[in-house]
Amino acid sequence: MSSFPQFEASGIAPEPGEPRQRLSLRQWMQTESACSARELVVLCVLTALLLFWGLVPFHVGRSVISRPDIGLVGADEPRYAQIAEEMLRQHADVCHALHTKVLPRSLAPAALQASLLCAEAGTVTPILYGHPWLEKPALYYWRTMSFYKEFGQSDWVARLPSATGAYALVFLTFLHMRRFRPGGHLDPALITASAAAIIAFARGASTDMQLAAPFCIAMLGWYAWYETGKKFWLFDLYFFGGLATLAKGPVAIALSLSIIVLFVGLRREWQVLRRMVWLPGIVLFLVLVLPWYIAVQLRNPSFFRLFLFEQNLQRFATDRYQHHQNPFFYLVVLLVALMPWTVLALRALWDSVSNAVAEWRVRRQPMRYLGHSRAGDAFPEFLVLWAFFPVLFFSFSGSKLPGYILPSIPPITILTGDYLARIRRTGLSTAMLCLHGAATGLLTFVLVLCPQYMVYQRLVPPVHVLLTALCLGLVTGAGVIVVTRRFGLPWIRPVTLLPVMVLLFFLLHTNGWLLDANFSARPLAQQIAEEAPGVHTLVTQHIRRDTEYGLSFYRRAPLRHYVPQPSATEQQAVITGVPQEEHLVVLRAEDYATLPTLLPGRQYTRLLVDDWQGLAVYRVAAAVPAPTGDK
Repeated sequence: MSSFPQFEASGIAPEPGEPRQRLSLRQWMQTESACSARELVVLCVLTALLLFWGLVPFHVGRSVISRPDIGLVGADEPRYAQIAEEMLRQHADVCHALHTKVLPRSLAPAALQASLLCAEAGTVTPILYGHPWLEKPALYYWRTMSFYKEFGQSDWVARLPSATGAYALVFLTFLHMRRFRPGGHLDPALITASAAAIIAFARGASTDMQLAAPFCIAMLGWYAWYETGKKFWLFDLYFFGGLATLAKGPVAIALSLSIIVLFVGLRREWQVLRRMVWLPGIVLFLVLVLPWYIAVQLRNPSFFRLFLFEQNLQRFATDRYQHHQNPFFYLVVLLVALMPWTVLALRALWDSVSNAVAEWRVRRQPMRYLGHSRAGDAFPEFLVLWAFFPVLFFSFSGSKLPGYILPSIPPITILTGDYLARIRRTGLSTAMLCLHGAATGLLTFVLVLCPQYMVYQRLVPPVHVLLTALCLGLVTGAGVIVVTRRFGLPWIRPVTLLPVMVLLFFLLHTNGWLLDANFSARPLAQQIAEEAPGVHTLVTQHIRRDTEYGLSFYRRAPLRHYVPQPSATEQQAVITGVPQEEHLVVLRAEDYATLPTLLPGRQYTRLLVDDWQGLAVYRVAAAVPAPTGDK
């Protein structure tokens, strides 16, 4: 039998002069080092598939392994991608004009000054269509600019900051749990990576994951310091807290301090607040955060008013941006965001809340509970407070968007993985296993029906499609139950991840073109480029904002409207009026009757119709100059 190069059979070193025992490959695979290597490979590969497959183009020879079939969707994705592109363009123009780079060519004063001007160019003020855009801090734009420089300016590149941030979050969650909760560290990381909210927001060109990932890493770092007392871990709190503040502003500080104060207050350990004040960490935080905030305020005196009061305080206190939802909105979002682990997550959350309440009662009345056997572990209590606070906080907000509670997802998935590790010997009850299987089957049923809904635009699909989806959902749910019951609780992770992978392939590879056609402006922009390659000016008239921003990004052109349209944000960034040159106009197909009023005396012909989104594109001839009389 072939043997693996010298590995010790146990943790005991051989006596001096005694030959080392050689292990076979099968024996080595059962050692602790082999298990750790295997877990690391499983983590890296599965997380990469969950977060990057279908997002990043990847080829092996002529075989296409992964391709980005879905263009930018919604209003935020193309807008943020456009801002990063304009900032990079300004940065490149200034550096080219100065004949320098960010790193100086020499230490001469002139070279240093030129490099400083190059570094500042396009990195301070976010720009949209040539105008300052001060709604969000600059972290997402900086990261996207760096990816643009590395991989080129494309829609999938604009999503890399979120995907890489989520990957870092999952990987550091694994390392944290391996350090402080060994034995059950792989489950929390993979449950986090496969939760619906993490997969969805990791594939979005938005600032939500830019806040959630560093915020969660900072909170894990703080608890590591709380448990060990080693100042080293406070580096995570201050460094990643600074990144989170550069992602979305003071909300990161407010959330983290509130959770920490609640935790130490309930445990009556107020001295913790004094001990966590670490001068090197404070300096690090200020060095990270203050330079940009000061620079952008100096260049844009209206920044603090627009960003702090309008984009933070008014967004929280009012419905100015038309994102009003009922107070229970986030409970529904939470149930969907945790799929397919929702049932287990709720059970783990309930178990942790019960333990935390019992711990609190013991601390309140220790004599009454004298002799009560408890583990005294504060980690579940900390995770519970961390999970609940953002949900409760934003439930009182006048504006509600699903991404606001993304920081609440990792603590719940960590609790879920930790719960599965703790009950590994006893196993899940039959009822809980059946409910988890039903949740996985329900997710399969709904996602299998999604393409049919996009095709037929009906809530009730054809009977044969409904039956097919129902059968697939039942088979998936039954498979989860049978395999877990037959082979044990450790199999619940792989048997749940398998349908998630298959559904990702089904949605992104098999039906990615449907999602693209229904929700992205990319197919329409490509059609326009093919049908009218020489016409560069495009006007949109009363179509959805996400389509407007998408067309603007893909055509590399500013927004244009025939007449001013009410908006809370982009009044100065939109060009209004009827262009005199030849141009294209995009409007809803049923609004074609308004063209004679909008374009009196102009000739126009229909260029194409987008049936998927109900839009029509018309080619408008250049205006005929008015005749001049004889002098």
